Amino acid sequence: MSDTIRVGAGCLNQIPLDWSGNRRRILEAISQARAAHVSVLCLPELAITGYGCEDQFLSHEVAERAWASLTKIAIETQEMVVAVGLPVWVKNAVYNAVAVLVDGEIRGLVAKKNLAGDGLHYEPRWFHAWPDGIIVEDRFGDHTLPIGDPIFKIDGIRIGLEVCEDAWVADRPGRLFAGSGVDIILNPSASHFAFGKQEVREQFVVEGSRAFGAAYVYANLLGNEAGRAIYDGGGLIASAGKIAAEGPRLSFQETTLVYQTIDIERNRLHQARTVSRQIDVQGLSEINVPFQWPEVTRWDGHAPVPPMSKEEEFTRAMALAYFDYLRKSWSGGFVVSLSGGADSAAVSTFVKIMLDLALHDLGEDGVRKRLPHLDLPAETADWMKPLLFCAYQGTKNSGDTTRHAARAVAGALDCDYAEWEVDELVESYESTVETVLGRQLSWEKDDITRQNIQARVRAPGIWMFANIRNALLLATSNRSEAAVGYATMDGDTSGGLSPIAGIDKHYLRQWLRWMETEGLPESPPIKALSHINVQNPTAELRPQADKQTDEDDLMPYPVLDTLERAAIRDKKGPGAALKVIRAVYPQYEEDQLIDWTKKFYQLWCRNQWKRERYAVSFHVDDQNLDPKTWCRFPILSAGFAEELAEL
Repeated sequence: MSDTIRVGAGCLNQIPLDWSGNRRRILEAISQARAAHVSVLCLPELAITGYGCEDQFLSHEVAERAWASLTKIAIETQEMVVAVGLPVWVKNAVYNAVAVLVDGEIRGLVAKKNLAGDGLHYEPRWFHAWPDGIIVEDRFGDHTLPIGDPIFKIDGIRIGLEVCEDAWVADRPGRLFAGSGVDIILNPSASHFAFGKQEVREQFVVEGSRAFGAAYVYANLLGNEAGRAIYDGGGLIASAGKIAAEGPRLSFQETTLVYQTIDIERNRLHQARTVSRQIDVQGLSEINVPFQWPEVTRWDGHAPVPPMSKEEEFTRAMALAYFDYLRKSWSGGFVVSLSGGADSAAVSTFVKIMLDLALHDLGEDGVRKRLPHLDLPAETADWMKPLLFCAYQGTKNSGDTTRHAARAVAGALDCDYAEWEVDELVESYESTVETVLGRQLSWEKDDITRQNIQARVRAPGIWMFANIRNALLLATSNRSEAAVGYATMDGDTSGGLSPIAGIDKHYLRQWLRWMETEGLPESPPIKALSHINVQNPTAELRPQADKQTDEDDLMPYPVLDTLERAAIRDKKGPGAALKVIRAVYPQYEEDQLIDWTKKFYQLWCRNQWKRERYAVSFHVDDQNLDPKTWCRFPILSAGFAEELAEL
């Protein structure tokens, strides 16, 4: 038995049901770990199939193919201990399991006890939770193996597993390991990105190491795996109650590895000194595995890394999500209807940041290899034109400010850009409808109708360019607009992907100012965004004399976002939400606050049907309104009528 062991966490950018690709990346991580003299390697949850397989987890063929892939992976683990996740069937139930591979052989499986069933996660739809203290033997392919919650005693070193959600609950499995002398805890995870979440992960990793007197190794998925969720990567290793190493987050690489050498005896000394520790004399069931631990000759390894700011997290997460969506959908670039306002500017800017970060992480050859379906020019300086096409579609209600802003932003992004007018299309539709109605349309009587037709006639032309370029049309509506339906269906919501539908307008404007002045080291600030940031947001759908602004139509965006958090995130009724904004915004009159509260709840209830129709959005904030993954609400309801009347 060795006193020191080198452990590692491998983070993988997988694709659901990509059998050969997922296996290739797993084997690449194993090869990298072997080259770094790692003896114990933790890989992510459900890494063999991908985490986002949805109802395909209920397919027996998926489990069979996963097992066949596992047997090929196991052969490549000589002189190593590797944990990797896959779904398995036991007695006609599906379990989210982790296979423990030792020295080229499959030695047993650990099944997840606590299933993630909130927000993005829907594990109880497919998997059963494994009960405490139960280990059975079952047939898996040509193997008869134990499955349950065993400890693996490998040449005297005890290894236990917590699988993702297992570590997030109060009654975590690690509490049982503490009394059984476990030396190393592995946590294969699929933990989605959200602002500030890495700090929470660090807390449970550190606490697991401290409270259980063990080394703790956490491995996560990486990238935009299946469309909506983004995974950080950012593998973690803790020992003696402190973070010992942290891997890169939001990397464009397909695999990342973090490793560190740990002192087994130091953690055992901590266990021995903790006299309050309840020793389990009988102990959990152990699977004894013969193994010869290699001698550790170097103590080098990775170190902890400083935390990212919210702006940096957001920027890197969105850029990686764009890149993975582009390559995994085999799209021929992106198309945006660039209005000269904040939303379309942000949506377009992320394409430039995506390219900057991809080139920094992968180099020119690496980007070409990851985007083999794109015919990219010889010089990287020319790549933005095939990657992004933007068009400004003006009407007589459009102002010079937005037109100049669109030109300036497109010029700074160096994308393919065009301008055209849509007044004739608007007039054609209005004329046709006026003929049928037998009267002229007016702003006094037909305000919303006339605004909406201007937004809708912009959709067919921009869709045509997306089709011609075989590209992905990006919708530009944000979360604040989604909350109150301040968006035109089949207008600014048109697109195959709605990247910013999960972020509020107030923060988006803050981010644009940050991107104008600071940016990232690999993607410098874009000064042309000043043309966007000096404006008050406006749809520009009414005559210019009306001086239309979004906040005049709705309410101040900070107030709207505060109401949204109170009403939707915190599930407060109108009266309680009114108390919140009354406390936060004492500068406004009571009648005004009541009016805004009523408007928010009325618009929220009326517009669920719009939210149901939004294109796929990226999940970057755990206040998402996506009804398919996070925030369900009835399409038809009484609309808080009694509650609003009580105000």
